[in-house]
Amino acid sequence: MKIRIGSRESKLAVIQSRMVMDAIARTVPEAELELVTMKTTGDRILNKTLDQIGGKGLFVKELDQALRDGRADFTVHSLKDMPMEVPTDLPLAAFSRREDPRDVLVLPEGVTELDRSKPIGCSSRRRQLQLKALFPGVEIRPVRGNVQTRLAKLEAGEFSALVLAAAGLKRLGLEGRISRYFSTDEILPAAGQGILAVQTRQGVDTSCLSAVRDEDAGCCALAERAFVRTLDGGCTSPVAAHAVVAGEQLTLTGLYVSPDETVVRKGAMTGLKADAERLGQALAEALRKGE
Repeated sequence: MKIRIGSRESKLAVIQSRMVMDAIARTVPEAELELVTMKTTGDRILNKTLDQIGGKGLFVKELDQALRDGRADFTVHSLKDMPMEVPTDLPLAAFSRREDPRDVLVLPEGVTELDRSKPIGCSSRRRQLQLKALFPGVEIRPVRGNVQTRLAKLEAGEFSALVLAAAGLKRLGLEGRISRYFSTDEILPAAGQGILAVQTRQGVDTSCLSAVRDEDAGCCALAERAFVRTLDGGCTSPVAAHAVVAGEQLTLTGLYVSPDETVVRKGAMTGLKADAERLGQALAEALRKGE
C-alpha cells in the first residue's frame, strides 16, 4: 500500500508534511509513504505582495493539480494559507492538533530593543493593521519568502524586526529567535493559524488519518473559516478570527474590517462547539452590522 503526500518544497512545509506522515505511519505501519514536493506559483513570485498576484490560492494550485492527477493522495497545508472556498472534489480530510496560534516579534540576533528608525517586516494586511496600533509611527513594510529568506533579510539590516507565526518557528526549531509573543488580544491571529490541514480528492480512503485528526482544532477551524468566509474575506483580507474550546463550549473572537479599512470592530461569541460554523457566521453578521 503506497500513500503519496504532496507538499510545497520549503523547509517548513516538508517538516509539516513529515509530521503528518509520521502520524499515518503510526496508524498504518505497513504503508509505503512517499513525499512529493513541488514549487508553487506563490513560492516563485516573491517581488510582489500576495494581493497583487492573486492571493494565497497561488500556494495550493499546483498541489490541487497533483491530487487531481493522482500524483498525490494527500496534500498538507498550513490552514491559514488555504483559500476559504475549497473545491468540492478536493475536500479537507483532517485538521491537526493546534500548535501555538500567536504571532511573534523576531529581532536581529543579539539585539534586545526595537530600532524604530527601520521598518518592521510583515506580509499580511491583518498583521499590518494591528501592528500600527501597537507601534504607532513605525513603518510596516511587506516581506515575502519562506521563513529562512525573511530571517536573512532581517539579518542583512533591511528590517528592524519581523512578525511571524509562532507555530512555524517552533516547528522549525527556531523558538529561540522569538523576542516577544503577542497575546491574541494584541494581535488576533489569522483563521486557522497553527493548524495543519490535510486535503485529498473525493473517493480516497481517509481512515489512515485518524492519528492526525484533532476534534477541538477541527471545530476551531470551522468557526474561524466560517467567520472569514461570511465577510467575503480571503487569505489576504485583514479580517481575523481565533477560537478557543473549553469542554463542549467554543468562544470565537473576530476582527471585522470594512472594505475601505475605516471601520474596525472586534467582538466575541460563545456557543456549543458542535455549532462552530453557525457561530462563525453569526459573529461575522453581528460585527458587520455593528451589533
